[in-house]
Amino acid sequence: MVKIAVLVSGGGTNLQALLDAQAAGALPDGEIALVVSSNPKAYALERAAGAGVPTEVVRRRDYADDAAYTAKMTELLDTRGIGLIVLAGFMTVLPDAFCAHYENRIMNVHPSLIPSFCGEGFYGLHVHEAALQKGVKVTGATVHFVCGEVDGGPIIAQHAVDIAEDDTPETLQKRVMVEAEWKLLPRAVADFCAGRLTVANGIVRRKA
Repeated sequence: MVKIAVLVSGGGTNLQALLDAQAAGALPDGEIALVVSSNPKAYALERAAGAGVPTEVVRRRDYADDAAYTAKMTELLDTRGIGLIVLAGFMTVLPDAFCAHYENRIMNVHPSLIPSFCGEGFYGLHVHEAALQKGVKVTGATVHFVCGEVDGGPIIAQHAVDIAEDDTPETLQKRVMVEAEWKLLPRAVADFCAGRLTVANGIVRRKA
């Protein structure tokens, strides 16, 4: 059984998708064992508490430098035997040393088809605003492993979502969540916990 830590900062809709998947038996080889928030007021903490999942609050600004922050996070996760870290709307950029320590064990969901509309500054509604401003006809979501480069880690899975002519950033954001993020992320987590994902030369392969 792989112990999973979910890192959050806000409402926790992707956390809820994972909690729902676990409750439905869709994560048979994994257990959401910890939720860590960078924001003490995040509603995601209430979602976790409602599901009986332990929570912690760790704010980057409470630590003098990246080394101290990395040491705290690493201690917190390692002492609990965490095997997979999932970023679910986590708004703190993780230090390179942290990413290296958990290489191919940190997973993130991004609301676009990487490499489109990703990297520094592309988060939340900004991603969907950029897609609409560019006039693309298809967007979607990507689940990927996390490395030192923002949104630059190996891609695990993607799902496309059509853009409607009357879409606003808000309507597009919600549809990408419902049609792509909330389906892709639990599936990718389940695959990881079952040992179906391998990474070689920056490419993720899924075993049948």
